[in-house]
Amino acid sequence: MKICIINGPNLNLLGKREPEIYGSQTFEDYLEILKSKFPNVEFTYYQSNIEGELIGKIQEFGFSYDGIILNAGAYTHTSIGIGDAIKSITTPVIEVHISNTFSRESFRHQSYISGNAKGVILGFGMKSYELAILSFL
Repeated sequence: MKICIINGPNLNLLGKREPEIYGSQTFEDYLEILKSKFPNVEFTYYQSNIEGELIGKIQEFGFSYDGIILNAGAYTHTSIGIGDAIKSITTPVIEVHISNTFSRESFRHQSYISGNAKGVILGFGMKSYELAILSFL
């Protein structure tokens, strides 16, 4: 099974950025844990702060992978383009958020991704990614 994890803006700062919300672990460290928990899964990981690059990766992996796990960060609430990219591919996408976006600012309650995703997992910290992987297995 091939799963691509795509993280959006500011998620390169996990471990440093607002640890009271996002924890103190880097995503790269967490990815190593995921690889050891799921040795039969081939993971590809990509992070960008640039919307067009995220769309490019969704299109690149969206016809050949078994699943995409997408944490689009703030683009979740602003990017019709990312939502359209998900609608355009055949690979199922799980929208993931580390925090519970509904317990935060009201602008974070809107998602342009959810309606095109297979499912949404939020509020379980880094474990949200593991739950998304399990949904593909």
